[in-house]
Amino acid sequence: MNLPNKLTTLRVIMIPFFVACLLYQNGANQTVRIAAAVIFILASLTDLLDGKIARKYNLVTNFGKFMDPLADKLLVCSALICLVELEELPAWMVIIIISREFIISGFRLIASDNGIVIAASYWGKFKTTFQMIGVILLILQIPGLELVTQACIWIALILTIVSLVDYIWKNHKVLTEGSM
Repeated sequence: MNLPNKLTTLRVIMIPFFVACLLYQNGANQTVRIAAAVIFILASLTDLLDGKIARKYNLVTNFGKFMDPLADKLLVCSALICLVELEELPAWMVIIIISREFIISGFRLIASDNGIVIAASYWGKFKTTFQMIGVILLILQIPGLELVTQACIWIALILTIVSLVDYIWKNHKVLTEGSM
């Protein structure tokens, strides 16, 4: 297993520890919440590193193509669901975000069956960035940054919808014709 795949696997392994820290004492323990934020940040950084290393050293594998986006979705969706449980994020927002992930994954699966690879778009990358920043700010609950936190969450939600529309617009033939 190459380094990028090890980083992706590490990201998945970190998720239960992150969830345990975030939900510990119903999120009331600030020290453990900081530990949750640190784990989330480190896991997010492995996402940056694995892709850069894989492309730079030509270490792209089928495992990485499959697991990297799945690991990202598992990390972010786990965080969002925990934040709903802690009543720090409305469920309807999380439902929209997770629904988008299922729809795009479905598109990619159908495309893959037809030998088509649907690459991540810039909209999707911006969406993920704002989601991760928003999650970190929600976990840390930094006094004075409530407005910035809410702005990041709303931007992430808007980018979620924009990226969904973009994927559907660019790839609708995957569903209607079976090819592009």
